[in-house]
Amino acid sequence: MDKSLEAQKAHAEKEISQLENRQKILLNRIRKEERNARTSRLCRHGAILEGVFPAVLGADGEAIKEFLIALSRLPGAGEAAEKTLNAGDEG
Repeated sequence: MDKSLEAQKAHAEKEISQLENRQKILLNRIRKEERNARTSRLCRHGAILEGVFPAVLGADGEAIKEFLIALSRLPGAGEAAEKTLNAGDEG
């Protein structure tokens, strides 16, 4: 094989390796941003829950889950939630 072609091949392989590493870096950055967005959303939602229902401050996760399930089973809870969430989407 011609030395020029070998050099071109080596250069192309090096570029491929660099691009693959860059892709890994970008994918890691995307995953980190998604985790940060989720963490932020969970903190905001938790703060809202604590603000609306201060009694949950001392409760553990399972108790809060049971509380929310009980709330969701109240008559009209599903319709009220849907109505409220849809109103938030509109404006």
